[in-house]
Amino acid sequence: MDMFELDDARVLITAGAAGIGRAIAERFRHVGARVWVTDVDEAAATEARGAGLRTTVSNAAAEDEVNALAAEVNAEWGGLDVLVNNAGIAGPTGPVETLESAAWLSTFDVNIHSQFYCIKHFLPLLRKSERPSIVNLSSAAGRLGMAGRSPYSASKWAVVGLTKTLAIELGPEGIRCNAICPGAVGGPRIDGVIAAKAEMLGTTVAEVTELYTGQSSLGKLADADDIGNMAVFLASAMASHVSGQAMAVDGNTEKLY
Repeated sequence: MDMFELDDARVLITAGAAGIGRAIAERFRHVGARVWVTDVDEAAATEARGAGLRTTVSNAAAEDEVNALAAEVNAEWGGLDVLVNNAGIAGPTGPVETLESAAWLSTFDVNIHSQFYCIKHFLPLLRKSERPSIVNLSSAAGRLGMAGRSPYSASKWAVVGLTKTLAIELGPEGIRCNAICPGAVGGPRIDGVIAAKAEMLGTTVAEVTELYTGQSSLGKLADADDIGNMAVFLASAMASHVSGQAMAVDGNTEKLY
């Protein structure tokens, strides 16, 4: 654990009570960091709190709630070392002309606007740190097109653009900013995506599952811990000269279904 130099680091993770966010939280806790997670899901937050994680029910896509959370974190911790912008939703599935505008907007609200709000309001806390780092969750869909998932893909491309711009903006202050681009990660969320895609294509869930499983060179879905491991690496001293990067954790995915 010493190689990461994250012992007692103050880490905030949005949407960290379940799924990929929870795996990220547990990996940071494993290397000795202090972890604070937020989530809109009260049941998941209660479970995470019962497992020993500092947890707040808060909506990362609501700027007033993010501002209030930043004040709470500052009052308790006096600063922040690592911000992990994990909040995200799958958005609607279908040809672009069939999509509802409200569903498009809500996808951007969670997937990119939440990251802007968190960076804006937590930046003063990061500036108090001697090891500040921002890790934004993008996707393989943030570097490849994805038929039937235009709002998701577009919002995840925006995450990469924000990340690279902030690396330039904040680099002179010693604040590193990187993105993670996961491929398909096993769990309930991808199960829902596969079901929606099967309905759109008029095919079976089994057939779409086979496509998703085989879209990477490794021929399998990623595990949430794979994403957690990359987040820890990017925030750690081992990546002290890594900034502005969109790191793929996708088993070499070259086409998305």
